[in-house]
Amino acid sequence: MDGVVVRLSASEEDAAGLRALRFEVFVDEQGVPADEELDSDDDAAVHAVAVQRGVVVGTGRLVLVSALEARVGRMAVSATVRGQGVGGALLRFLETEARSRGIARIVLHAQAHAQSFYDKHGYAAEGGPFMEAGIEHISMAKNLR
Repeated sequence: MDGVVVRLSASEEDAAGLRALRFEVFVDEQGVPADEELDSDDDAAVHAVAVQRGVVVGTGRLVLVSALEARVGRMAVSATVRGQGVGGALLRFLETEARSRGIARIVLHAQAHAQSFYDKHGYAAEGGPFMEAGIEHISMAKNLR
């Protein structure tokens, strides 16, 4: 994570950078339809960015589901820094942000290939696999208290 800083998205530049990264990862690399990538949750979500030398290289969002539950989603890391701990740092940052808001439980839809990543961070599968945006996913959750 050489020179990578994880923080809340704080500017239009951050917002543009995280959108560009999400399109690069989800639309270009994974084939998610562009019209499915941005959704109504983006406006209300808390967005985190991982920034290296002024460039957004990772992002994730936290959507409040209820007073005690939030959903992590749109976790994306640039191919240039994958395997360097950026995803884990983003996830821990979002968990800390959730705790600061009184959230007791986080849920998420993990892409099947990323299930072991979330397992390592204390998430447990809930139910079987399902398809979302043409990609196999699994529901996972973690209690923060």
